[in-house]
Amino acid sequence: MCGIAGIMNFSAPGLPSEDLLCRMVSILRHRGPDETGLYIDQNVGLGHSRLSIIGLDGGTQPIANEDETLWIVFNGEIFNYIELREELVKNGHRFRSDTDTEVILHLYEELGVDCLQKLNGQFAIAIWNSAEKELFLARDRVGIRPLFTTVLNGRFLFASEIKALFLDPSIPRSLDMASLQQVFTCWAPIGNRTIFQGVHQLSPGHYQIVKYGEKPGKPMPYWSIPYYPDACQWQGSQEEAIEEIRALLQDSVRLRLRADVPVGAYLSGGLDSSILTSIISRNFNNRLKTFSLGFEEEGFDEASYQKEMANYLGTDHHQITISNQDVREQFADVLWHCEKPLLRTGPVPLFMLSGLVRDHQFKVVLTGEGADEVFGGYNIFKEAKVRSFWGRRPDSQMRPALVERLYPYLFQNAPQAKAFLKQFFSVSESDLLDPLLSHRKRWETAGKNTTFFKHSVIDELSGVDPIDEIYERLPEGFADRDIFSRTQWLEMDIFMSNYLLSSQGDRVAMSHSVELRLPFLDHRLIDFAARLPARWKMQGLKEKHLLKKAYQGQIPDSICNRPKQPYRAPIGPVFFNSADHDVRDLICMDQVKRAGIFNEKKVQNLFEKQLRATGSQTSESHNMAVVGILSTQLIYENFIERFHGNSVVPVKPDKIVRRIQPCTRHEARRPLTSNTDLQWEKA
Repeated sequence: MCGIAGIMNFSAPGLPSEDLLCRMVSILRHRGPDETGLYIDQNVGLGHSRLSIIGLDGGTQPIANEDETLWIVFNGEIFNYIELREELVKNGHRFRSDTDTEVILHLYEELGVDCLQKLNGQFAIAIWNSAEKELFLARDRVGIRPLFTTVLNGRFLFASEIKALFLDPSIPRSLDMASLQQVFTCWAPIGNRTIFQGVHQLSPGHYQIVKYGEKPGKPMPYWSIPYYPDACQWQGSQEEAIEEIRALLQDSVRLRLRADVPVGAYLSGGLDSSILTSIISRNFNNRLKTFSLGFEEEGFDEASYQKEMANYLGTDHHQITISNQDVREQFADVLWHCEKPLLRTGPVPLFMLSGLVRDHQFKVVLTGEGADEVFGGYNIFKEAKVRSFWGRRPDSQMRPALVERLYPYLFQNAPQAKAFLKQFFSVSESDLLDPLLSHRKRWETAGKNTTFFKHSVIDELSGVDPIDEIYERLPEGFADRDIFSRTQWLEMDIFMSNYLLSSQGDRVAMSHSVELRLPFLDHRLIDFAARLPARWKMQGLKEKHLLKKAYQGQIPDSICNRPKQPYRAPIGPVFFNSADHDVRDLICMDQVKRAGIFNEKKVQNLFEKQLRATGSQTSESHNMAVVGILSTQLIYENFIERFHGNSVVPVKPDKIVRRIQPCTRHEARRPLTSNTDLQWEKA
């Protein structure tokens, strides 16, 4: 895994700033501390910081094809690169390294944009065609690896993280209030938005082409979240489907164990990570090293299940216990890496967990993220089913009792819980026609915290509704899908890529130079699971029914059959229940006033109310507001008010390729090793 950056002058020739490119690479060194490299010609500059995992020798980027007309910088892994390389060699391609990076380049040379259909991996790719003066960017199907872009004054800039873009002092830095409203409603910006004006992300499953002399092309999709109507669904038996799931998941794990460095695994104590560790231990590595986190707050801790699974498989297990003080002290550092406001503290323990992995000299871990989205594991799938039932039978007294069991940690000792449940879950028959039925109540509840915005911000957002933007993104025929499929698409499109795989995935792991690999998000498995009937994936209100059935007997029943425990981290005790420290150590009203985002009086009243509250008196909604306000303020201070771009010291690259003079298309056909207009420097 790595960090990539680039500058293209697309409207007029001009040598990109080597100093800026070096600093962009330098600020990404946490993503790739092993090597750095640059390529610069009259139109483009490419930068790379490398975390060496495959092809340890000879993999320094940028890398070129045979005649050195194509140059690539790449962040990610292509897990089927060995098979692809064999095909390319048969077609006459010659390789200089054993890297998956070079395989991408030759495949692009062979197939162009269609090469993306053959890649099984997680990636952000930038390829420069020096003969055609064309830049090609692409991102993996589900958005495991990030890629951000901005356009200014005839220049197109891209990078793995936004902070690298902001090293260019000419790029304005300001918050996008509409995106902030989306975060406070849906937990994350929608689509290709970021929290910063003028900065976009390349959406998952998309590519973009930028040609010299033309405006940057519109990002284009090459993959979308699969959906199959009844007529196109799996025609085999449930037992045959189980065998196919086992085969696909085992092959996904096999491919993701490919590395020239040791590979470990996260072990949360839940179903998904337990299945993965079992597959690895039984089939590939019986000396597996596993990593987990526990909490000093008992209600959040799953350490007993983690130890049970580690003992069951005999893994070499390591655990870190997270205190409330840890979450409070590490919160600001996590935001520097996440680059967006948060409504939960969950990323902080995962940030510390990746530090534990790095302390043990590991660079790669497999993790179970994605199984809940693919096989229906979240409570929101159950909520949607309950609402669907309630809309047909509004007088039923059975469903409220079932739903109350979904969130015991929310409603213990809370007399207002049942009234809240009825309001939160009950719907009318006409509501069943709403394509956003599964998520609307959650979004409306979370969105109430936008009332903490300053009046001027509320006025600015008058008439702007995040849900309207979601409607515009819905695939054709979305309202005709079953409730499970609609819920699944919304989770994967909005929550998974922009929050789970970002703030709780790539960003906190790569902060410690740790690469996450996610076998459940192999596109073959996603596609197959999409073909299966929803009733197999969730039977009644039993989540991930088919997945549990597939691995019954291969992991302990106590883990296989335990109810889903959503991953959470403390909030109230972190910021309000300490005798010596509270939220006011991290934020003061002068800072709130200076930023001009939130209403100071309302924020102060909220903090005082939370300081007086204890235990069940602490509202989940207000907890979200606290984290949202605090994180937004810290983002503003670190990226807008006092961004320390000038303090970044550029590292000397290990490899620099400079094309001093522009080459013609005819000259580009010749290998540049014999061309005097190319200069190589190696430290």
